[in-house]
Amino acid sequence: MTIGDRASAPKRNRVTPMGDIVAIRLRGAWAGNRGVLHEGTEVVRFHRGALWIICALQYKDWRLRQWAPGRFTVLFFHDEAVALAAGHRPCALCRRDAYNAYRRAWVAGNGGDVPKASEIDRRLHGERIVRGSHRRRLHPSTWPALPAGAFVLVDGQPSLVLDDALVPWTTKGYAGARARPGDGTVQVITPPATVAALRAGYRPQIDATAGQQPETVGPPRWGGTGSA
Repeated sequence: MTIGDRASAPKRNRVTPMGDIVAIRLRGAWAGNRGVLHEGTEVVRFHRGALWIICALQYKDWRLRQWAPGRFTVLFFHDEAVALAAGHRPCALCRRDAYNAYRRAWVAGNGGDVPKASEIDRRLHGERIVRGSHRRRLHPSTWPALPAGAFVLVDGQPSLVLDDALVPWTTKGYAGARARPGDGTVQVITPPATVAALRAGYRPQIDATAGQQPETVGPPRWGGTGSA
């Protein structure tokens, strides 16, 4: 599978940590699938079902044509942490090792038996959007409980938790880091089941620029706890 990721003008095929599909030029490290969302070259649906996956840009010698009629809409993510925050999970076909590692961490973090892909999809679907709508669900957490790789919403902006830093994400990439608060509560974007998998040891790919951002002065502000 080989997927072209460049075009003369940006189309709506990039996904933000909030799960929105936008038209930006930010390069994608991963592709994704939510079903057939397009008509022509325009995205007209938010999703088609509960299966939201993160795919490799290349797999064997397969080739996928963007905007093919009746075929799934090819989406792109800046990095895997963004994709997980949006509510996707690793593909069981083209990313089998990552999928198995994610499932092992899922069990370690959430308990229970090793889940089937459909079971993961159903739970994530309930955690990422409000039922019957496209409205994003946010989940409250304390700062100390959050693992590296999770995304939170601070002052209306998605930000990546990275060790002791908090790194804002923008449509142009990661911006200046802030000190991560040591206490209090925050609204979490990444679905709770995936947060538990991150806490249990799943290590997502994170764009190298996230760890290269100069730290700005002072901790961020935050307000409220967030709710479903």
